Amino acid sequence: MPTQTRSSNPSPVPHRKVLRQHLQAYEAKRTALAIVLLCVDLALHAALFAGIILFEAWWAKLLCALAAGFVIGRLFIIGHDACHQSLTPHRGLNRVLGRIAFLPSLTPYSLWDVGHNVVHHGYTNLKGVDFVWAPKTREEYAALSPTRKVLERIYRSGWGPWLYYFIEIWWLRMFFPSKAHMPSQRTVFLRDNLLVSAAGLLWISGMVAAALATGQSVALLLLMGFVVPFMFWNAMIGFVVYVHHTHPRVSWHADKAAWAAANPFVSTTVHLTFPFRIGALMHHIMEHTAHHVSMAIPLYQLKQAQGWLDETLPACVIVQRFSWRWYFDTARRCKLYDFAQRCWTDFQGRPTSTPAPAVAAA
Repeated sequence: MPTQTRSSNPSPVPHRKVLRQHLQAYEAKRTALAIVLLCVDLALHAALFAGIILFEAWWAKLLCALAAGFVIGRLFIIGHDACHQSLTPHRGLNRVLGRIAFLPSLTPYSLWDVGHNVVHHGYTNLKGVDFVWAPKTREEYAALSPTRKVLERIYRSGWGPWLYYFIEIWWLRMFFPSKAHMPSQRTVFLRDNLLVSAAGLLWISGMVAAALATGQSVALLLLMGFVVPFMFWNAMIGFVVYVHHTHPRVSWHADKAAWAAANPFVSTTVHLTFPFRIGALMHHIMEHTAHHVSMAIPLYQLKQAQGWLDETLPACVIVQRFSWRWYFDTARRCKLYDFAQRCWTDFQGRPTSTPAPAVAAA
C-alpha cells in the first residue's frame, strides 16, 4: 500500500467531535471478549515461561524468552486499553484488569495513566508538553553534553528504541520517578510502584528458585527468564511509540494555538501496516490514528474504525506500509526538528523532509 499523506492543499479535516460521532459505532465494549483476550495472553505467558525453565537447549530457551517478551507486549496493549477505559464498559473492572495486564511489563498503572492518557494523548506532538520521542532542535542538541549527544544519536539511530524506552520512559518517568519528572506526588503512584516492584521481585525470585530446583545455572535462567523478555518488551514498545509519531511527513509543533489548528489528532499519527497479519498479532495497536481520534474504541474494534478513517480522509491520514528500508530511512532523516521551517533535519541541521504547510493559529 502506498503512503497516503496530506496534500499541499488538503480539504479541511472535520473537528474531532464530528469524527468521534461517526466513530461511535465502533466504541461498543464487550466484557467477556476482553476477559478472554487477557486470559489467553496470560496462558501464553505462563506456557512460554514454563518452556524457558523446562527446555534444556539454550536456543529453545532463547526462542521462548523472545516470544515471552512479545506476549508481554500483547498484555501491555490490553492494559493500555483498560487504562483508557476502552477495554470493558466497567471502570472498576478496567482498573483491575489493567493492573493485572501491566504487571508482566512492570508498568505502574496510575503513572502510565498520567503520562500517556493526559499528557501524550492530550497534547500529541506539542513540543514542551508531549515528551514521548520529542525531537530536539539544532540549538538544543548543540547545548547537550558530549555524553548526552552520544545517547541522543543512539536513540535516533534506529537501533536504540529499547534503550530510549528503558531509560527515558520506564526508568525516569515510571519507576519511582523524581519530582523533576513527576512533580505531582500521589499515594496511588507509590502504591502502584510498590505493586510492580513486588511483581518484579517475585519474577526474579521465581527464576532463581526454578534454577535451584532443576539444577540449572542461576545466571542463565535469569538471563533467559528475566533479562531477555524484559529487554525485548522494551524494544517492542520503544519501536511502537517511535513509529506511531515519527515520519518524514509527521509534524511537531512548538506553538499551542497553531498545534490546535493543525488537526493534531489526525495529522501527527501514522497508520503502519504489516504483512502476514502481524498487526493483528499486536492487538491492532498500529491502527493508531483511529485510537488518537477516539480513545474509547477498544482494540478489537480498531481495524474497522481505522478503515473508515482511511477511506474518509485519504488525503489526511498517513498510511505507511512497513519495511525495514523505510524504517531505517526514517531513522536516518528524522534526527532533529526545525520548528521555524516545520521540517525534520539531520544532526547538522540540514533539512531532510519537505516543510509542512503553515497552519494559521485559530
